[in-house]
Amino acid sequence: MRIAHFVVKEPMVIGHECAGIIEEVGDGVKHLAVGDRVALEPGISCWRCRHCKGGRYNLCDDMKFFATPPYHGSLADQIVHPGDLCFKLPDNVSLEEGAMCEPLSVGVHACRRADVGAEKSVLIMGAGPIGLVTMLSARAFGAPRIVIADVDDHRLSVAKSLGADAVVKVSGNAEDLAGEIERIQAAMGGDIDVSLDCAGFSKTMSTALEATRPGGRVCLVGMGHNEMTVPLTSAAIREVDVVGIFRYKDTWPLCLEFLRSGKIDVKPLITHRFGFSQGEVEEAFEVSARGRDAIKVMFNL
Repeated sequence: MRIAHFVVKEPMVIGHECAGIIEEVGDGVKHLAVGDRVALEPGISCWRCRHCKGGRYNLCDDMKFFATPPYHGSLADQIVHPGDLCFKLPDNVSLEEGAMCEPLSVGVHACRRADVGAEKSVLIMGAGPIGLVTMLSARAFGAPRIVIADVDDHRLSVAKSLGADAVVKVSGNAEDLAGEIERIQAAMGGDIDVSLDCAGFSKTMSTALEATRPGGRVCLVGMGHNEMTVPLTSAAIREVDVVGIFRYKDTWPLCLEFLRSGKIDVKPLITHRFGFSQGEVEEAFEVSARGRDAIKVMFNL
């Protein structure tokens, strides 16, 4: 019932990946109209603090974010949201794809922080939903070769089908670390310039730090462990830069352009669809909790 320092202490409406159709606009909203289809950026920052004024509003201490305690989320028939956080969908982008802008934004922000580009080979640790959208983002940013590692064969097969150049199955055992790094580096066939840890465990972060070339960069994306034991000194003496991300900033316009242009296709990630009846809601959460072939479980309200 927690992620990092956010703790659920009382019943809460969840949901923060959403898109919808505008039913009403306030007097000050000029760029949107009733009937517009929009994707919603779920965090409302204060716009007064040093982070907001400096352009890093995702770090705002007074952020009101969907489904982050104590604020309710968007799994509801109607919500009220600031107009400047509602982004009109291109005609060829569906509401479902619009909702996928939220997880895709994590991948886009990670690639920006990690300086992914056309001359950077990329390792991704973790082939879950965030690992997959990070892989798609890295490709859209121009990464010429992407290797992805995970413990699950099905997730690796999905990653391969979505365009990973190579996949490597790893274990959860720390004793296997050295051999797995060798296999990952062999799969890359050259230096690993950037590693993105989309799982966030001691072993995945250790793998990223040790596998990345001297002078490379590691970006911690996942939050599996609050505290880790990792070979930081070894990374430091090789001048491996370590950066983190927290959510995202200024990503929705680029995400929508990636979707509009076809540079990124998120539709294969939507594996299950449900309505909003009591029975369907319960079934949807059971499907998501079981994992297996479920990646993104979508509600159509």
